[in-house]
Amino acid sequence: MANAYLQGVEISASQFLDIFHHYDNDGNGYIEGKELESFIKELQQARKQAGLELTDKMRAFVEEFQTNADAKIGIIELVQILPTEENFLLFFRQQLKSCTEFMQAWRRYDADHSGYIEADELKNFLKDLLQKAKKPYDEKKLDEYTHTTLKVFDSNHDGKLCLAEMARLLPDEENFLLKFQNVKMARKEFNKIFELYDQDENGYMDENELDALLKDLCEKNKKVLEVSKISTYKTAIMALSDGGKLYRTELALVLCAEDISAPASL
Repeated sequence: MANAYLQGVEISASQFLDIFHHYDNDGNGYIEGKELESFIKELQQARKQAGLELTDKMRAFVEEFQTNADAKIGIIELVQILPTEENFLLFFRQQLKSCTEFMQAWRRYDADHSGYIEADELKNFLKDLLQKAKKPYDEKKLDEYTHTTLKVFDSNHDGKLCLAEMARLLPDEENFLLKFQNVKMARKEFNKIFELYDQDENGYMDENELDALLKDLCEKNKKVLEVSKISTYKTAIMALSDGGKLYRTELALVLCAEDISAPASL
C-alpha cells in the first residue's frame, strides 16, 4: 500500500503517515539504514511506474544518501521530500517560530493543566492555527489533521501528547527540549532540586531562582546544555509559568522523567 501511495502526485496526510510507519520498521522515529535503502529504491520505482520524474528535492536527497552512508530522515524531513497534501506538518511548524511561542501555546491548550495535550485540546490547537493563518478547512479535514498529528507524535501510544512529544513539531535547532531529555531526573531527585532552588520556600521559582538552577545544570552537563543559551532556555521555560511563578508541576514537564501528577510507586 505504501508503494502505491508513492505513485501519487499528491499524498494525503493519512497516506503520508502510513508511508512513514511502513518504512520506520523499528519505530525509532527515523527512516535509516536498510529502511532508507528500501524507501529510496521503492520511491524511484513508484515514480517511474507513475510516469513521474523525481522532484528536485527527491533527487537531492537520493544524491545525499549515496554519498552519506549514515544518512537518516525524520518525519518532518520526509514531509519536505514527498508531495504531501498542503504540507500540513510543515504548516503547523511554521506557525510556531520559536520555542517560547511553542511553550506559550502549550500552556494555553493544556486547558486542564494535566501535563498533556489530549485529542480535543489538540483539535482546538490545530483549529486556531488554521484560523490564524486564514487557511481554509472543513471539519472532516480538521479531524484528519488531529488524528494524524496525534499518531505522528504519540510515541508511547497513550492517546495524548506530552510536552516532549509535541515539541517534535519544532525545528531541531529550536527544540531545546531535546537537549533537556538528556538531563531529566527521577521524581525524588527532581523534588530535592526544586526545594533547593526555591530559596524562599514559597512553592514556586521566580526568574532569578530558575536562572541559578539553569546555570548549575549547564555547568554540570556541559556536553548537552549550552551556557550561551541560558537566556533562551529561561525565557521558554518561564512561558509555562503563572505570571512569573514557575510551580513544581510546570518545571517538572521539562526536568522530571516521571509524571509528577501520578501517585508515587511504593
